[in-house]
Amino acid sequence: MTEENKQPLEDETPETETAPEPQPEGEKTAKAKKKKEKSFTFTREQVEQMELAAKQLETTKDQFARLAAEYDNYRKRTAKEKESLYQDAKADTIKEFLAVYDNLERAAEAPGGEDDPHKKGLEMIFAQYKELLKKLGVTEIEAKGRPFDPERHEAVMHIEDENFGENEVAQVFQAGFVLGDRVVRHAVVQVAN
Repeated sequence: MTEENKQPLEDETPETETAPEPQPEGEKTAKAKKKKEKSFTFTREQVEQMELAAKQLETTKDQFARLAAEYDNYRKRTAKEKESLYQDAKADTIKEFLAVYDNLERAAEAPGGEDDPHKKGLEMIFAQYKELLKKLGVTEIEAKGRPFDPERHEAVMHIEDENFGENEVAQVFQAGFVLGDRVVRHAVVQVAN
């Protein structure tokens, strides 16, 4: 160690500050006036440069705000498009599998003995298939006995029958399905009166 390091450290206690001596009122005002009297003078060229810089700053701020808004709109639009594409693909896939639903429904309704193991197996498969569609959010459109709705039903026949009301669905030839609020397949129906 060097000699400087061996020397004992001096007591480093902070010095107490004393309050400034009160000044007469006249001196305070004179100092304040001196501070206020400081002013800057700018040339016309400097003022024009400052105004130009301020305009450029405002233009840049406006461009930034527009760019941020445009990006936010782009982000929302692409998220909406992604969701739409997913729903379209899901609906198209489900639509292709509805032919299997129709065949299983026909097979379950076919005449046969209740003890027939093949018929019981088909009914079990059909019930499982219905449950699978339900899990995917696909529901069957209720049509029979309901008023005809051109947005959900497709009329292929018209009959006159006093047992049914005006524009009431009398018979369903092919079940219709919706995925959420979207019609995957219209119900093919017969309309009365």
